[in-house]
Amino acid sequence: MTKVKKEKGTKEEAGATETGGTEKSYQELIANINPIANPLATKKLSKKLYKCVKKASKLKQIRRGVKEVQKFINKGETGIVVLAGDTLPIEVYCHLPAMCEDRSLPYAYIPSKVDLGSSAGSKRPTCVIMIKSHEDYKEAYDECFDEVSALPKPL
Repeated sequence: MTKVKKEKGTKEEAGATETGGTEKSYQELIANINPIANPLATKKLSKKLYKCVKKASKLKQIRRGVKEVQKFINKGETGIVVLAGDTLPIEVYCHLPAMCEDRSLPYAYIPSKVDLGSSAGSKRPTCVIMIKSHEDYKEAYDECFDEVSALPKPL
């Protein structure tokens, strides 16, 4: 019995050091993005978007996943669309930027789908999230909305 407990303890400690050590920098994440990931959010804007997603997920004001986001864009819902730049294959979500431009919704790519999923409070990576507006985090939402709208759109 004591061996099992020691093994669990050593595995947990090894897991804790692995998760702390595997955190990648922004530059390392940018190296893995898709060629269509444009406009890419800056490091500062990415952090703001992660915080906004975290606040929105606590209040259940996000739409996550390609099917759900696509459905609510077609229904006319508004918000900021955040796409992960490291999603493969590209065909999974390459139609969403065109839909956002048609409905004049702001959208931006961030480097990591794992970080996007974890900021939404999930253990699973997520390639698309739509942040809806809410009174409780209006300032953060408006700031992100303005910065994402100001990003240069691709040709």
